[in-house]
Amino acid sequence: MCTNETWEAPCETETKFNYSNGNAFLSNEIRFQEVKEEDFEFNYICKLDSPSGNKKKTFVLRRKGQSDIAQRTFATGITLATVLPSLFLLMCVVCYAFRIDLVLWHRRLTNKDETKSEKPGIYLSDGKEYDAYVSYLKYSKIDAEAERKFALDVLSHTLEEHFGYKLCIFERDVMPGGATVDDIDLLIDKSRRLIIILSKNYTSDSAMYELESGLYKSLVERKTKVILIEYNLPEGFTLLPKSLDLLTSSSKVKWGEDRSRPLNSKFWKKLQYLMPAKPF
Repeated sequence: MCTNETWEAPCETETKFNYSNGNAFLSNEIRFQEVKEEDFEFNYICKLDSPSGNKKKTFVLRRKGQSDIAQRTFATGITLATVLPSLFLLMCVVCYAFRIDLVLWHRRLTNKDETKSEKPGIYLSDGKEYDAYVSYLKYSKIDAEAERKFALDVLSHTLEEHFGYKLCIFERDVMPGGATVDDIDLLIDKSRRLIIILSKNYTSDSAMYELESGLYKSLVERKTKVILIEYNLPEGFTLLPKSLDLLTSSSKVKWGEDRSRPLNSKFWKKLQYLMPAKPF
């Protein structure tokens, strides 16, 4: 007889005898005539009456092929466990690769401006008057005229006319005479960034003082951030000041001649990224 905890189950039994090595074995096979959905919720008790005594066995019903976790649920879980980390990693890679574009897009979306002030002549409460001081090879040399033209025409024209920044260029904006060294220190202090146009000629020019002073203010005093533009440096050039090793690669940008000239090039995007946020 087969019963569950509340009622007698509709089942039938079949008794089978088997002989082996002179021994007789008796087995009962139980078959349910009908199984309903609610029958899977109960425990069932099988009783065996024999001359040697009564025995009971409890069991539960399971669907054929049923596992602890449904196959569809298991497959979905495995898929999500595999796909989600991959998507997250892909998203991180994409965000890192396009981080500059994302930052510039966010600035334009929020119309962020780090250079605006109601006080005339001074941008913000930090006392800065210029967005950047441009340090370059000032004294004209035959083989350095291209660097000077890049600083005075290409760089200043693009940053001021197209992106609306206010630059301080010593040769253009400072009246002749006076204490040059003191003027340079004061102008760097008044600038939010120090843009250094680094070339092989720059390292032998008096503009090196601006580099050392700017690095000191950036790395020690934390007053001015340095942007290093590598201008046509030859491969394997080793005459650079050791102090430049203190600058991270994120503050460096390389001029690539024709491929850097378009306003949407990587050069101008990264330069904007390093400059204070400003709507244009």
